[in-house]
Amino acid sequence: MMYSRIIGTGSALPERVLTNAELEAMVDTSDKWIFERTGIRQRRIAAPGETSTDLGDTAARAALAMAGLAPSDVGLVVVATCTPEKVFPSTACLLQNRLGIAGGPAFDVVAACAGFIYALSVADSLLRGGVADTALVVGTETMSRIIDWQDRRTCILFADGAGAVVLRRDRTPGILSTHLHADGKYKDLLWVPGWVSDDYATLAEHPPHMVMEGSEVFRVAVEKLGESVEEALAANGLDKSAIDWLIPHQANLRIIAAIARRLRLPMEQVVLTIAEHGNTSAASVPLALDVAVRDGRVKPGQTLLLEAFGGGFAWGSALLRF
Repeated sequence: MMYSRIIGTGSALPERVLTNAELEAMVDTSDKWIFERTGIRQRRIAAPGETSTDLGDTAARAALAMAGLAPSDVGLVVVATCTPEKVFPSTACLLQNRLGIAGGPAFDVVAACAGFIYALSVADSLLRGGVADTALVVGTETMSRIIDWQDRRTCILFADGAGAVVLRRDRTPGILSTHLHADGKYKDLLWVPGWVSDDYATLAEHPPHMVMEGSEVFRVAVEKLGESVEEALAANGLDKSAIDWLIPHQANLRIIAAIARRLRLPMEQVVLTIAEHGNTSAASVPLALDVAVRDGRVKPGQTLLLEAFGGGFAWGSALLRF
């Protein structure tokens, strides 16, 4: 039986730091209000002209360097993003070209903040099926481009960044299972009104910005994520005590804490980057993973539980041995 294993991680962040104190001058909010409700202190914002492809490129090269591979070793590229550089070609194709890779499949996955879990699951399935031996899976976002900076429900949360992993086909268990779900009946609770189907006049007058009903998103996220992480453990016949690290989507510290309580997992075993990075959507999980790998917390052989929830609604989990 074949599996896929993570053999390299990487991440990228824009240079620009936007603090809560700066947001106080932009909207009716405060550092205390933001931190108490979200756990965020600051976030990174892409520079003018800096794209999701740019950030993904940096993260991908870091992951390949850790894996000791050249771009030419990659046979599959899957990118998770809801803020692509272009409508098409896909960000995956742009990134593939930037890295000098050619010939293998490359495509984007759109599942908002759950995008990386979806992309990881697809890449894992394709590697197990023999489509390629090595895959590059990237979550990259420039969420600041779709934020209404006068809407304190969203502008305090979202940020820009990228994370990447290199997967290698292997007989040793790596990714044990992935579990994906979606329910479109919640579509109006977290969405971006308008896009290419709108006429140019409408877009010029009302550029697309994210809209979110925070309390309802919180309620459904806690419920669905709790079910998803328990599903992953049950599928592998593992007890909650088997988890070494929970690496969650960095959406809101209160959501993360609720999931940790459900797993009876101390917060010391939860990887948190939300205070410094904010919510980087599809980049959130791989970015947090890379931070924990590089600072030595995540070690070979440990069992990791990854989970994420986003607009759609889409959500999912992945259980793996690092």
